[in-house]
Amino acid sequence: MKHIHNHFNPYPIARESVYAKKGMVATTQPLAAEAGLEMLKKGGNAIDAAIAAAACLTVVEPTSNGIGGDAFALVWINGKLHGLNGSGRSPEDISIEAVKEKGYDAIPKFGWMPVTVPGVPRTWAALSQRFGKLPLKETLKPAIKYAREGFPVSPTLARFWKRAYQMYKKQEGYNFSEWFRIFAPNGRAPKIGEIWKSPDHAVTLEKIAETDAASFYEGELAGKIVTASKKADGFLTKEDLEKYEVEWVDPIKVNYRGYDIWEIPPNGQGIIALQALNILKAFEFTVKESVNTYHKQIEAIKLAFEDGKQHITEESRMRYTTEQLLSDQYAAQRRALIQEEAILPEAGDPSGSGTVYLATADEEGNMVSFIQSNYMGFGSGVVIPGTGITMQNRGYDFSMDETHVNALEGGKKTFHTIIPGFVTKDNEAVGPFSVMGGFMQPQAHVQIVMNTVDFGLHPQAALDAPRWQWMKEKRIEVEHRFSYPIAQGLRQKGHDIRMQLEPNSFGRGQIIWRDPETGVLAGGTESRADGHIAVW
Repeated sequence: MKHIHNHFNPYPIARESVYAKKGMVATTQPLAAEAGLEMLKKGGNAIDAAIAAAACLTVVEPTSNGIGGDAFALVWINGKLHGLNGSGRSPEDISIEAVKEKGYDAIPKFGWMPVTVPGVPRTWAALSQRFGKLPLKETLKPAIKYAREGFPVSPTLARFWKRAYQMYKKQEGYNFSEWFRIFAPNGRAPKIGEIWKSPDHAVTLEKIAETDAASFYEGELAGKIVTASKKADGFLTKEDLEKYEVEWVDPIKVNYRGYDIWEIPPNGQGIIALQALNILKAFEFTVKESVNTYHKQIEAIKLAFEDGKQHITEESRMRYTTEQLLSDQYAAQRRALIQEEAILPEAGDPSGSGTVYLATADEEGNMVSFIQSNYMGFGSGVVIPGTGITMQNRGYDFSMDETHVNALEGGKKTFHTIIPGFVTKDNEAVGPFSVMGGFMQPQAHVQIVMNTVDFGLHPQAALDAPRWQWMKEKRIEVEHRFSYPIAQGLRQKGHDIRMQLEPNSFGRGQIIWRDPETGVLAGGTESRADGHIAVW
């Protein structure tokens, strides 16, 4: 930690990094962070804290995630990093032909069509069973309490809630009645400071806690999900839920200037961040706020993203291996395409060679990088009657082109946007980091890593730094705090620069770094949201 940053913050943001010794939980919502800290104080570890915070976020930040979503985790424990893929498969009976027979040429965003098997409940249970000290009954208590008794809505949450309400009101052809009953009980979205509660949500969480998530996949909750699917002529069946299991996976990495940067392997898009860093590691960067730095970052991301869009799907079905995509030989091939002018990127051939994020750490050195999502806000808009369960719309990312590697098939995992990150050095943990936000995520991972490693920014400054996002072709969106002269310089290099006034389109992140000598933790949280770090 102390080797890679100083305490100078070059950006006009009031926050500083937070330091602690016994424990730290960083999330986008204060109540969730405090719920995680509560588990540490009860004798739990970083894994218990992550589960508690994650469950709590399904209640106190329902605009970004829910019980019916997916989750991924990187867990550092006993000197080893473990990966958990908690994404779900498409229903066995769905296919491109079946979707077209229902009158669709593309997978819709809303309704049952884009719903895949949710992985969140089984992810919590798997983490708890393998690494937790406390039972799920204990770690889910804060979430259950807030669902039953209510909590005051925070500012960023209220803004996104209102936006979702207005969007669903305009949609035609979908039944959002249960969503409006649960999430707009007064005929509108809750306002800042207003108490919102969901007793149905509390009961659902209790059933998950009591059965170690079995109720969701083969019990009472599963029955309600299947009944709702059948009633709406959805594809999700009892068998789809019963056969679902999370997957423990080996994390993938690249070495960037002496630091190992880790991601979950495909079907996640973390490989895009690693490929971009692999391209960038041969360049020398001395000044962060320069046209040259941003130009090379942008070009590397464009090249990596085009590969990702063309090649990423469930890992066993990919045409090229992770090793091929992350080889130094292929990185050099892609790096050679970066010139002084902006390019129109295309996918290469390596054969020769829509979310909440939280980070936790405890006194024993255990650390968790955890992310869960319904994909697009509340997800599909489907809420299972009487449960408060919002179902994700992750299937929207499948391709309807049967020749595409990520083509829609039954029982398949799609290209997935949510990615937790982790950093180690010399086989010791530096710590967890990530920035949620759809296709912004790998781009933000690259920016965070470079802010930290290349430019020595402490965690809060690394998050506060102005962000940019490649959208398509040569179009780049920059946030309002981005340097105008640098934006002008990038435009002169051929980039189509657009100013974006909505700060949350650039993601929301958390960082915890650990000093290997003292065990002191340093954390940063998202200044663009209701970010909070709970410490002990």
